Amino acid sequence: MGLKTPLFASHVAAGAKIVDFGGWDMPLHYGSQKEEHHAVRNNAGVFDVSHMTIVDLTGDRVREFLRYLLANDVVKLQSPGKALYSAMLNDLGGVIDDLIVYFMNESWFRLIVNAATREKDLAWIEQQASAFAVTVTEVGNTAMVAVQGPQARQLASARVDAKWREDALALPPFTGMQAGELFIARTGYTGEDGWEIVMPASNADLVWDALLASGVTPCGLGARDTLRLEAAMNLYGTDMDEAVSPLEAGMGWTIAWEPQGRSFIGRAKLEAKNADPNLQRFVGLLLEDKGVLRNHQRVVVPGVGEGEITSGGYSPTIERSIALARLPAGNDETAEVDVRGKMLKVRIVPTPFVRNGKIRIEL
Repeated sequence: MGLKTPLFASHVAAGAKIVDFGGWDMPLHYGSQKEEHHAVRNNAGVFDVSHMTIVDLTGDRVREFLRYLLANDVVKLQSPGKALYSAMLNDLGGVIDDLIVYFMNESWFRLIVNAATREKDLAWIEQQASAFAVTVTEVGNTAMVAVQGPQARQLASARVDAKWREDALALPPFTGMQAGELFIARTGYTGEDGWEIVMPASNADLVWDALLASGVTPCGLGARDTLRLEAAMNLYGTDMDEAVSPLEAGMGWTIAWEPQGRSFIGRAKLEAKNADPNLQRFVGLLLEDKGVLRNHQRVVVPGVGEGEITSGGYSPTIERSIALARLPAGNDETAEVDVRGKMLKVRIVPTPFVRNGKIRIEL
């Protein structure tokens, strides 16, 4: 038996298929993964993400600390509630985790980190924080849901007290706010608009039931994965890990190289990699033949070399198989994938594949 979120009983009552996910008992789907996927693209779906870890960092030097801890630069965060996506690196430039950091005030920043990396993340952050006199506090007794889709914010807004509703609906992307007992952020992991809402664990069932009653579809890990793949959003442990730099995981845009004098963990190794003309590239693949692309399949770029699919699967929106892959350096536009000994043709395409309900690639 794994760890359980405050919403576990609600998932069981709804007939969810429960699977282990990083030590947590989580819903894979509630009957049809494909229908859940389309609900998010066309209307609104809700995911239980209470297994994610919330960490509050406090202290007079917390901004200075985060400028050292993260590859992206929190100097960009000047307005309360503003958020930033970043990699947290080890000394070799590998990704310990990818996370979101929120600026609450000058002595308080909030991190949302992955569930599967909780223990090592906390240990690493605490180890680095001691030199800056920063206090690291894991936030407990909470639940978190992600309401995603073109109608998500409107349908979820009824759960926000009228005192804060207008401000919540006006939140810019990648910004959060406290609304009474709720912390609401306009973020997500699906390529659609929506909110991620943190609340007291005791309120979770009430909020979940109300969202479903308003027409929001309950969604599990299966749809979450196909949605994030279409949006070309990385999955930790699949698309990157401690042996992979953000430069090789399509996350180069999250590295703040300027100012040159800012010292952050892993910077020296990243600079060396960035100057390497043979650095692997991270690309999207669209299958041209019949079949299904899967994680770890071998990719051959004729006359150049080999790479590997990091995330692959069937796209319900495109109705084709797609993948993210690490390939040898170059500008080739086609390749072949080894699917059970048969070489299938793929086209190398820009990502994301889908964003805000629209297919972004040529078919």
